[in-house]
Amino acid sequence: MRDDFEEHATRAIISYAFFRWESALTIGATILLLFFLPTPFPWWRWWYWLVLGTIFEALIVYTSITDEETNRQVVAAVLRERYRPGNIRTEKYKEQLKRALEYRERIEANIAATPPGLLRDQLYGDTRGIADWLEHIYTVIQRLDAYERNEILHKDRREIPAQIERLQKALDREDDANVQDQIQKTLSTQKGHLQELYDLENIMEEAQFRVEETVSSLGTIYSQLQRIRAQKMSRSRIEHLTTDIDEQIQRLEDILESMNRIYGRL
Repeated sequence: MRDDFEEHATRAIISYAFFRWESALTIGATILLLFFLPTPFPWWRWWYWLVLGTIFEALIVYTSITDEETNRQVVAAVLRERYRPGNIRTEKYKEQLKRALEYRERIEANIAATPPGLLRDQLYGDTRGIADWLEHIYTVIQRLDAYERNEILHKDRREIPAQIERLQKALDREDDANVQDQIQKTLSTQKGHLQELYDLENIMEEAQFRVEETVSSLGTIYSQLQRIRAQKMSRSRIEHLTTDIDEQIQRLEDILESMNRIYGRL
């Protein structure tokens, strides 16, 4: 997952380097000069424009790829495209996703502002898991959003208790053994479905709190990074960031597994 995102981000950075306006201007100017001014001097050869254009284009691409601020902006755009808040309809979950993306951008900006050296390399390495973190947050929020808007599940949750009560009364009044057996089977099915709805409701409530906690933890990571830069904390404190990130990822994975298990029964 992390490697997939990094590969996608690398392609986006390279694509941006080739399609930025400076690149388009260089290519356009080279073509125009080839057609309208192929030999401005007696010693000039038309293909010199191709060589110069290629050199300038290579410089533009190289500076784009190696410029950290440009890379940070491109990756931020990739994240917002990949984890689009606009895809989430429930407003509270949309805002939580926006907060998560903003914290991630601030974390990247904070690390980028750290002077080049061992500390910055360590911070980049220890926060790579945030890409996985965002992937999990987005997936959980998608599930919560879909559940929030699933009228069938909410209707069942409201109506099945009354249906169970009605079936139970019918069972108590019924004298025929065959009819009793049929009612009992229907009653058992309805009770099982209601229990699954209760389980789903509980896991969704837990997921809501988990998302709130993990978005807040992203803010905590950002604050810790600021302290690390300001106070030059020890390597052990930096490593603690990795542990925090890994723990949050694991908790979100556990929630997703529980969601999949319950949805598989419905």
